[in-house]
Order: sequence, then C-alpha cells, then structure tokens
Amino acid sequence: MTQAKYDIAIVGGGINGVGVAQAAAAAGYSVLLLEKQSLAAGTSSKSSKLIHGGLRYLESYEFNLVRESLKERALLLKLAPELVQIQEFCLPVYRYTRRKPIVLQAGLNLYYLLSGFNAQARFGSVPKRQWDQLDGLRTDDLLKVFKYRDARTDDTLLTQAVMRSAQSLGAELACPAEFSGAELWTGGCQVDYRMGDRRETCTARVLINAAGPWVNHVLPLISPAPRPLPVELVRGSHVELPADTASLSGKYFYYLESRRDGRAVFVMPKSDSVLIGTTETQFRKHPDQVRPLPNEETYLLNIFCHYFPAAGHLSHEDLTASWAGLRVLPAGEGHAFHRSREEILEPDRKIKPRLLTIYGGKLTTYRKIAEKVMRRIQPSLPDRQPVAKTSELPLSPG
Repeated sequence: MTQAKYDIAIVGGGINGVGVAQAAAAAGYSVLLLEKQSLAAGTSSKSSKLIHGGLRYLESYEFNLVRESLKERALLLKLAPELVQIQEFCLPVYRYTRRKPIVLQAGLNLYYLLSGFNAQARFGSVPKRQWDQLDGLRTDDLLKVFKYRDARTDDTLLTQAVMRSAQSLGAELACPAEFSGAELWTGGCQVDYRMGDRRETCTARVLINAAGPWVNHVLPLISPAPRPLPVELVRGSHVELPADTASLSGKYFYYLESRRDGRAVFVMPKSDSVLIGTTETQFRKHPDQVRPLPNEETYLLNIFCHYFPAAGHLSHEDLTASWAGLRVLPAGEGHAFHRSREEILEPDRKIKPRLLTIYGGKLTTYRKIAEKVMRRIQPSLPDRQPVAKTSELPLSPG
C-alpha cells in the first residue's frame, strides 16, 4: 500500500494542536492531526473558560504576554461572537487584601495601556451605594470594588470550532487515533499510529508534539529520542455548584483573593451553575490520573463561602461537579503562581527541525502560538500558496 504523505503531522487535539492545524492548512500545507480520545479531552476542556488578558501576569512582569493576550482577546471577540463574549468582572479590595487599591489601580491602568486603549479594557469602580447589588458579596472591611472586562468562552466548543475551520481548509483529523511512534529521517519522519485494531503509517516533513501534559510521554516513542525539557505539571482544580446556592445573578464574574495564600480565584455564575477555580498544586503522577483533591475542593468552597456568606456552610455533598486540568510550566524554584505562562517551542535541531514540541501556552493565545510554530518550522517545508489568514477566519459553534 502507498503511504499517505503530509507536510505536517500533529499529535494532540487540544487547543494548541488544532490551532497549528488551522494555521498550517491556511498556509496551504497538508495536515494530519492525531487525537487519542476526543478534541479538547485534556486540559483544553478543563480551563476556567476565560479568554482573558492575564491581568495577574503583570505581577510577574510578563508585559509582552499580556499585550499579546489582550490583542488576541479582541480578535476572538470579532471572529467568534457566538463562542467568546465580553464579561464584566468585579475585583473587591478589603482591608486584608494583599494587593492594595493603589497597586490594583496602577495594574488596571497598565492593562488598559497594553490593550492599545481598547474600549473593552476600560475599567472603573462600583459606587458604595451599589454594593448591595453585588450578589450578597461580603461588605465587612470592604474598601473598594473595581470593575473591568474580560471574556468568557466554552473551551471545548472553541477547540472544536478551530478544528472544523482547519478541516474546511483541507486538514485531516484521525480520532480516536493513538500515536504509537515515529522515526526521524534526514528530511522528515515516519509516523505510526493506531485506530482501533488497525495500525496506520504515514510520512510527514515535520511532526508537531502538541500533547499538552503528555508531551514528555510522547518523546520516548520517537527515534532518535529527543531530550525532554524539565517541566513541572501543576494541577488546576475547579468546582461547580448549583446556580441557586448563593443566588448569583450572573451579571458579574468575581476576581477574588484567597486569604490563605493570596491566589487569584474566579467565581463565575452561569445560567444553571456557579463555577469556582482554580488551584495550583504540583502534580507528579501520570497525566491520565489527574483528579481534584478533596482538600482543593474544600479550599475553593471556603473562599466562596467567605466572600458570599449567604451561601452558608458548603461541603463536598453540595457540589454538582469538580474537575482538574494540568498546566505545563518550566521547572524552577518558587511557587508555580509566579512561574511564566509563556509557551516554549523546542525543536529537535536548530536548522530545519523535523520535530517541534510545544510546552505550555494559554487558551487565549493559541492562534499566536500556532503562528510562531509555523515560522519556526518554515525552513523544513516546501513553498506553498496560502489559502487564508487565521486572523480573518470566522469561528462558529457548528
């Protein structure tokens, strides 16, 4: 049988994988994406469901990432109006809040500046006379309530929409299809995978490892085996409560600070539920085993009950759901909260890479990550005639 030949093969159907598939197909290349379960089955369906500029990344001086995120947020609001909508956030400041009003105001001003003075990045405050309209938010020791805008989404539907866009441009999806190995050649590679009981083989000029938390589990299946980067997996857990738990109206999302460790925690009401997240705890097991821990669920419930006392005392029995995803962060000293969220693109060789591994990244910036990937592997690819620009391709829920 004749082997199928592709310019680019991709392992992983999360947001980064489908983003690269869309960018590659738009540039005129033949693409095959392999996903072992379903699109967005991993971290891409277990985020906080936000398309945000990364307000808190200003604390770690990641100004370029914030600027890039704000631009991508503005673009997605135009390209995917049914999937990405603007949302008002309230950021309350108390006497015990670690970040004081003057610091937060400076950060919000910088946020607005980095957006290019986009109207969607303007901010203000909620007057004291209106605090009783904030869904029962605790007002003891409350000093100020800032109000700003970010965007919300359905991360699974967004991932699926990007893949449909890629397929409309000629990209192929094999799912469920499990990557079983690859052999790197001078000018490309052979890729082996399984679809049920059937073994399949194809060739590609470049292989993209976009397996998210599984990236370093994919690398030993490749010959010659590339050296993995030292990374840390960080579990982010979320919990979900019934919508009537605290009667939140849904007008505002809330950006809260944990009194215990200063972490940012979001409270996000929807029509039928309230989503609370997220945590950041080190994870040392296999990615397939990730689950929220009971103490993480308690941590999130306690934060919610403190800021919304009308909810009373909540326990695990009150939850309608909980889940956890894994972030891939560069290994290093100190708390993961302060670790960089910028992606790392690691080629197997500097000149004409045959393999490129994507470490980390953000849901908001998937399109820019894909652009960077395409620039990095361009020397390994033949000239093709572009057929579209991803910055102009509309996305819909289908």
